[in-house]
Amino acid sequence: MKFWKKKSDTTSKDLQAGVNRREFLTAATATGLATASLGQSSSKAQAQVGRGVAVGGPGPVVPTEGQEAQEFDGYSAEQVDRYFVKNPASDFMVDVIKSLNIDYIATNPGSSFRGIQESIVNYAGNSKPELLTVNHEEIACCMAHGYFKGSGSEKVMGILAHGTVGLAHTPMAVYNAFCDRAPMIIIAGNHIDAGARTPGGTNWWHSAQDMPKILRDFTKWDDTCHSLTHFADSMARAYQIATTPPMGPVVIVVDADQQEEEMPVRRPQIHRRPERTAPHADANAVREIAQWLVEAELPVITAGRMAHNQEGTDLLVELAELLQAGVSNSMGRMNFPNTHHLSVGSGAIGQADVVLGLEVGNPGRTRQDARVITLGTAELFLKTNFQHFGKYYAPDLAVAGDAQATLPALIEEVRRLRGKISRSALEKREDHWRETHLATRRRDIENARHGWDASPVSTSRLYGELWQVVKNKDWAMVSNDGFQSSWGKRLWPMTKYHHFHGSSGAAGIGYGAPAAVGAALAHKEHGRFVVNVQKDGDLMFSPGVLWTAAHHKIPMLNVMHNNRAYHAERMIVQRVANARNRGTAESSRIGNTIDNPAIDFAKVADGLGMWSTGPVTDPNDLHAALVKAVAVVESGEPCLVDVLCSGR
Repeated sequence: MKFWKKKSDTTSKDLQAGVNRREFLTAATATGLATASLGQSSSKAQAQVGRGVAVGGPGPVVPTEGQEAQEFDGYSAEQVDRYFVKNPASDFMVDVIKSLNIDYIATNPGSSFRGIQESIVNYAGNSKPELLTVNHEEIACCMAHGYFKGSGSEKVMGILAHGTVGLAHTPMAVYNAFCDRAPMIIIAGNHIDAGARTPGGTNWWHSAQDMPKILRDFTKWDDTCHSLTHFADSMARAYQIATTPPMGPVVIVVDADQQEEEMPVRRPQIHRRPERTAPHADANAVREIAQWLVEAELPVITAGRMAHNQEGTDLLVELAELLQAGVSNSMGRMNFPNTHHLSVGSGAIGQADVVLGLEVGNPGRTRQDARVITLGTAELFLKTNFQHFGKYYAPDLAVAGDAQATLPALIEEVRRLRGKISRSALEKREDHWRETHLATRRRDIENARHGWDASPVSTSRLYGELWQVVKNKDWAMVSNDGFQSSWGKRLWPMTKYHHFHGSSGAAGIGYGAPAAVGAALAHKEHGRFVVNVQKDGDLMFSPGVLWTAAHHKIPMLNVMHNNRAYHAERMIVQRVANARNRGTAESSRIGNTIDNPAIDFAKVADGLGMWSTGPVTDPNDLHAALVKAVAVVESGEPCLVDVLCSGR
């Protein structure tokens, strides 16, 4: 049963140490804090029988679903003994969560997990895990997604979701994470047996018999817990399943009423956090891959969601250099440094006679006579609906296994066979890819100069000015620049895993802003300077995340790429109109612009508690605005600079 008290009734010391409920309430009565004695009619008491409240005397009124929480004080020691839960089951649930090394739980408050929420705050002192307050469950899941990538695949964030109505807000974000191989643990509250526990009033609109069905097509695993022992077992398994490649979201359903009941006399066992394991490819298959690569005339490697951390990036560099193979980085992750002479664009795939795809669905456009190898966990990620109706490319050799985990064995095999490659062949490949790389760099720099002094600010100018203020810092770009002509990847030297986080997975809009905040939270632990080049249309799906960043003091530089449009869609509509020989550039604006009225993002951010400036329209004013913003971030606060930009 939930108990309520005023903020003034506890001290910060109490919160840090964890409050003993019986001792606290008894002491409060003895010291004269009681101000009133609350009675309760027999009808109210009868209504509470189903919630486990003893009947037969005065006691606290328990808020039901949808009611405002009431604050109570003034109980006798007898009332404390009779009516208050001394060792609530939710304390144990929080101990289980702590055992999994989950530092943060993002949530929008809901009554179906109020027991767990209260235990996190008053039993665990709101530390490891710490509650992150968000304004929408989709924001919570996107933050968890970004946090995982920002941590270098080391940390998993939890999400608390309230019943059907809370879980129903999550699907877009969960689907992105599923496609992007990002784990998260969603704990959903439910009145599992609401009819039996609450006679006379089943809360059917917040409860469901099979709640995880809302997300089942794009989660790895789910479970509904019917006991505390079941919860401990399920959480340990959930963590292992979520973090074992192919990684992905999981859902655990907990009983709202059980959280508020007394702990059993025999405390259930908490299992040791399971170690992450990555499936390695078959040794014979690895030897065959090595043979194909060594015998190739011009091999190319294309990498998607391959690297889990810096080690994965380093391993790919080692393999590429052994073969002098060009590497096309799809930027699902920061797989390969873009400054390396073997870093080439996707066009290089069409030149290769052997293509090795690492954690990619489709390696890309290849030569008709090319032999294609795929190595990844896609074959292990079996679902019945999404991404599985012929959407994966049919390669000549498909090998199941985690690519990063398999790379050491593949490198060893290539090293053993490397003597079959002549020195002249290696030198010829190196010269070819070095010239290809340099030509691409020269072309990008030349194209960046176009419209450099234009207003609105060109996108290349925006990234160029940003680079000038962050280049001497330990920086992390936590946004995807794919809809901004990839100017970040084209102009910024990205050499470390944390320099770039990759795409969202399914390109679900609304991901960018909250994922950036989650990533910034992870980078905060390392003191990195975080940059988010934020798309205007994306932000409008979840502007409340700016408040979350301000409230929790998550330092990051948000720079609005404000083109006042869903510009990619506008270009698509225009191409369709051109193919039909009708329409104009002006007509393509209909349904695709964010204008008339224009959104003042600086005012939006300011109203949500974040330092802001703009809109910047003159490129000559941009540097000064960014310098001021950098100072704000370095003081430990988030900020936003609104920049009126060109389309891409």
